[in-house]
Amino acid sequence: MPDSHYKTVVRREHPYRPLFLAGLGLLLVGGGAVAGFILGGVTVPQPTEPELVADAQVPAEADPGVLSLEQQIVSLDTRNEVDRATIEILRREIAQQKLQIAELEEGIQFYRGLMAPGEIGQGLSLRPMELVSTGVERRYLYRLVAQQEARKHSTLQGELYAEIVGTVDGERKTYPLSSLTDDMETSVQKLRFKYFQSVEGELTLPEGFQPEVINVVASARTPRNMEAREQYIWQPQEKFTNVGK
Repeated sequence: MPDSHYKTVVRREHPYRPLFLAGLGLLLVGGGAVAGFILGGVTVPQPTEPELVADAQVPAEADPGVLSLEQQIVSLDTRNEVDRATIEILRREIAQQKLQIAELEEGIQFYRGLMAPGEIGQGLSLRPMELVSTGVERRYLYRLVAQQEARKHSTLQGELYAEIVGTVDGERKTYPLSSLTDDMETSVQKLRFKYFQSVEGELTLPEGFQPEVINVVASARTPRNMEAREQYIWQPQEKFTNVGK
């Protein structure tokens, strides 16, 4: 049986090596604990909700081209508003001018009708009485026209009387026109004209009075004695009509 040979290895070891290793271990353990404490105790600041919202609301840098287009749109909108307002003003002015022209034409027709030969008999006559509602209950505008037809016109002098006949609670009632208006000082209207004279004003009906007809009498002393009598149905209209149509 062969002999067993053992090799002896001699290792030198520092007498303080065990203590050094133990100290190093303690140092590593302590350092890890301190690092953990430090890292655990320090809080990394997080952005708050308002800051996040503010960041989200910060717009990107505006494009100059986009801003220019927006300004042009605003300018066009403003011009359109001005144009619409101007057109509306012009429309109102044109409508007002048309109304004035219509009134002038009506006046011309009125006077032409008064002066038209052959439409009325010779002497003193009356045009149909006109009544126009004022829009206020029981208040009306009225117009009476007395005129003279003659080959040679002389100044006519006379007077005119008018009365409104109707009912109150079923009973017959008559009111002189002068008692229903402030535009006549007396019960008769003085007449003095060469071609025609218009008697106009505003009347107010008594409460409960239902008008039916208007009686009108015009008389003249000069240039000669003349008289005209007419009875008109109470029939208000929207506006005064053209005379002589």
